[in-house]
Amino acid sequence: MLKIKISLLLVAISLFLGCKDAPKDGAAKIHWDRDMCDRCVMVLSDRKNSIQLKHPTTNKVYKFDDIGCMVLWFDEENIDFKDSAKIWITDANSGEWIDARGAFYTSENVTPMAFGFSAYGKKESIKDGEEILTYDEVLKKIK
Repeated sequence: MLKIKISLLLVAISLFLGCKDAPKDGAAKIHWDRDMCDRCVMVLSDRKNSIQLKHPTTNKVYKFDDIGCMVLWFDEENIDFKDSAKIWITDANSGEWIDARGAFYTSENVTPMAFGFSAYGKKESIKDGEEILTYDEVLKKIK
């Protein structure tokens, strides 16, 4: 009986540890087509326009299907840690997670919530003639 209790305890601990939401440093794993946007509750399925942030003290991860949802969520929920949160966005070309504040943005793209802003890790990967925006410029345009 004691062996069964110990086995159950070990299984419970393993499950608990396996459910960590994010690595200590870096973007969290997204469960595409299952995780939901923390603002509009739409399923995250666009691997080229999703965004996530980590609370600076609790490390809680918040996920969004479009940068516009994150910006509106900041205001609607009066988020006081928006300037200190670590924020990642997917590169529109590669789908890799990149630093949202250091990314380069273009407008007039097809995005999940039609805000139209897509991010790029390198300025050179943006087509000639497209307007290039910074993170702060995108935030101002969304508000």
